[in-house]
Amino acid sequence: MKGHDLKDYLDAKAAYYNQPDFIPHDPIAIPHRFSKLQDIEIAAFFAAVLAWGNRTTILNKGTELMRMMDNAPYDFIRNHQPRDRMALMSFSHRTFNGLDLLYFIEFLQHWYTNVTSLEFAFSGPTDPQDETVENGLIGFHKIFFSLEHPERTVKHISTPAKNSACKRLNMFLRWMVRKDDCGVDFGLWEHISPAQLVCPMDVHVSRVATRLGLIPEAKANWKTALALTDALREFCPEDPVKYDFALFGLGVIEKYV
Repeated sequence: MKGHDLKDYLDAKAAYYNQPDFIPHDPIAIPHRFSKLQDIEIAAFFAAVLAWGNRTTILNKGTELMRMMDNAPYDFIRNHQPRDRMALMSFSHRTFNGLDLLYFIEFLQHWYTNVTSLEFAFSGPTDPQDETVENGLIGFHKIFFSLEHPERTVKHISTPAKNSACKRLNMFLRWMVRKDDCGVDFGLWEHISPAQLVCPMDVHVSRVATRLGLIPEAKANWKTALALTDALREFCPEDPVKYDFALFGLGVIEKYV
């Protein structure tokens, strides 16, 4: 498929998956349990960070973590006591452990004590004239690790500066920035444009994108994520990342090969 045929195909697939029925089986279900901006931000951030591996396990771990924060993440972040933080040491998901979680909690408490929204940690380093959120992601990485931190925790926040695809952070940004009437993405952030988003790139998406001729080779890195986003921008320059629904659905749900 090429040109208009491929666009029509991806538009149809994106519309099929970008529906409320998509939510319960996806990590985005975790932040959808909340209505307050800061609760959504924190739940979405953790859901995205934990989003690797089996989706059922990711949902279970996200649920466990929210329960450990009394299902009130913003209130917990702002008002918890040191003894409450120590209880989090038992949490783990793959290589993300309690020590990592303690630093995440420390940073978020520091951030929300001084700033009203996590948005500004990404939008601050992003110029409105930037083509993509690359500078925002690089800047966020620097901001996030501006406090004293365990060296092992650095691997859990990716940056384009190391040619990482930044799949989980780009997914988080998609959730918070994209605006439509479909009810999946939140579209709560105003200072980053949907046109600046970069498509979340993992092995499934890169495989499908290669088969469809959108990218020349299936490499899940920043350079390829930009190349894929450029190709998708040809179909919808104002919202290229809406096609993440199509590529993810084809790769993970339909097992398109």
